[in-house]
Amino acid sequence: MPELQLHLSATEDLSATTLYRILRLRSEIFVVEQECVYLDPDGHDLEPGTRQLWISSPDGEVLATLRVLHDPDAWRIGRVATATAARSRGLAAQLMRAAVDYTRAAGTPPDVVLNGQAHLEGWYENFGFRRYGDTYDEDGIPHVPMRLEVAPH
Repeated sequence: MPELQLHLSATEDLSATTLYRILRLRSEIFVVEQECVYLDPDGHDLEPGTRQLWISSPDGEVLATLRVLHDPDAWRIGRVATATAARSRGLAAQLMRAAVDYTRAAGTPPDVVLNGQAHLEGWYENFGFRRYGDTYDEDGIPHVPMRLEVAPH
């Protein structure tokens, strides 16, 4: 089986083709599959400190992706998406571990937060995230705010 590759990059360092592939996958999952009608390119991808993480096939196809935003008060993980054909292979888990490792290595701010779909709360707990607020509706899908305290090495 050909080897997959995990990548981490600032958005501004991505090629147009790679950025297109990341945004296309996010649209396929969030807009088409989950029927959430919103503008996915929301401007946050271009903010200073934003990092894109993705796993690609040898031919460059993006199979899974997430982004990490660097806010003054917390790191924010979001836009976690895996291509339908690439699910159940642990790709999103690899990305989550890489994102947490990245925030630990980068340091300040100490908190890492995310707004996860409620049915995935247990999955996020596997990485040390804990709910810190009430369930809320986002585009017709229940979400929960979750936080991970990032301990120094």
